[in-house]
Amino acid sequence: MSTQTVDPQALGEFVKDKMQEVGVPGVAVGIWHDDGMMAQGFGVTNVDHPLPVTDTTLFQIGSITKTFTGTLVMRLVEEGKIDLGAPLQRYVPEFRVVDAGASTQATMRHLLTHTGGWEGDLFLDTGPGDDALAKYVAAMAEQTQLAPIGAHFSYNNAGFALAGLVIERVTGQSYEAALHSLVLEPLGLEQTFLEPSDAMTYRFAVGHGGPKETPAVLRPWPLTRATRSMGGLITHVHDLLRYARFHLGDSSAARQPVIQPQGVAQMASPQVSIWGDEGRGLAWGTNEAGGVPTIGHGGGTLGQISQLTLVPSRGFAIAVFTNAQRGGELTRAVVEWALRHYLGLETPTPKALESSVEELTPYVGLYRNMMTQVELGLLNGRLVGQSVYLKGFPTNDTPPPPPPAPMTLARVEADRLMIIDGEMKGTLVDVVRTPEGEIGWLRAGGRLLRKVS
Repeated sequence: MSTQTVDPQALGEFVKDKMQEVGVPGVAVGIWHDDGMMAQGFGVTNVDHPLPVTDTTLFQIGSITKTFTGTLVMRLVEEGKIDLGAPLQRYVPEFRVVDAGASTQATMRHLLTHTGGWEGDLFLDTGPGDDALAKYVAAMAEQTQLAPIGAHFSYNNAGFALAGLVIERVTGQSYEAALHSLVLEPLGLEQTFLEPSDAMTYRFAVGHGGPKETPAVLRPWPLTRATRSMGGLITHVHDLLRYARFHLGDSSAARQPVIQPQGVAQMASPQVSIWGDEGRGLAWGTNEAGGVPTIGHGGGTLGQISQLTLVPSRGFAIAVFTNAQRGGELTRAVVEWALRHYLGLETPTPKALESSVEELTPYVGLYRNMMTQVELGLLNGRLVGQSVYLKGFPTNDTPPPPPPAPMTLARVEADRLMIIDGEMKGTLVDVVRTPEGEIGWLRAGGRLLRKVS
């Protein structure tokens, strides 16, 4: 049961205040609640050529696309074309990564739960042709293992490119055509696109970066074709909430059934435990707010940050789109505000603990994955860290951005840290141990960094 009635104007005032505080030019918010929808737009689409953001302005939703890919996979599972537990080489015989065991053992379940263990942030432009995913998967042969397959959650974009190629092989269609015919069209998502040329005839947002006082447009706007199954969708809040309603179990939201109710429930059920209440279903992230289960997914492209959060037991969904690189601070705040005011669900903020040098010393070291290097050390009795970006986005050839300012970290519980200052303030960092009890990795932003010294 919902607990409160909220004036949409109150949400709008909160959003506008947060936009100014964070430095976000444009925001769209949509909420499905009590069998009704509220949708609003704020600010402008583009600081260089400003148009008002409306409730039908198109945004890139980035990795929220992964839940659509997961929904398509589950439809193909129900049709008997994909087995979640079968080796992926059954469908893509040429698939391999550096680790031979991972190459032969990897399954679709590993992909949907981000437990493949190999380096996952491979961003390549393999061209605009129908062979884009095949070329991308061929390049995965150079991906090394961060962790043993199936051992730990580590967010993996490359796995969803591979899932896209599996979809192409079993359907005989391009990923784009399969997603449209088997998911988007049956759900009635009429303004949800993968092709930039389809979006350009509508009002759409562009990404921004730079100082919050003077945000600048970021380019390029289009993503490469090979990234579409991991993060390529373009949509507005009305369409995304129609999609969310289907995953809330509202069959009236779809023109035709896409997957059966048991498939919807399976996607939302925790398959992998990450930390505490946080886990991973099949493509969805799983968690709790105020003791009530939630599912959701965030998305990030070049200067566009989004969040979709569902509370299935309350029939509630919220979608928040922003067009700024630092928009994650706004999406988190708006979702927390909505859960508190609409449903009475609080999301407690972890508290920093007083820690001795002896308690902090084990975390000192150098940690690395293909995108980022983090060095932790002690300074005046406090744990401090410095990140260095090794690669850029949206392609491997993009120069890495300058390093952020040094950060201070504090323990919030045993083997869990939190950044307490700087631009990543509030980010939780998991300390992941080997079976022998040694510190093997940090997990920050959902990604593992291996301890190298």
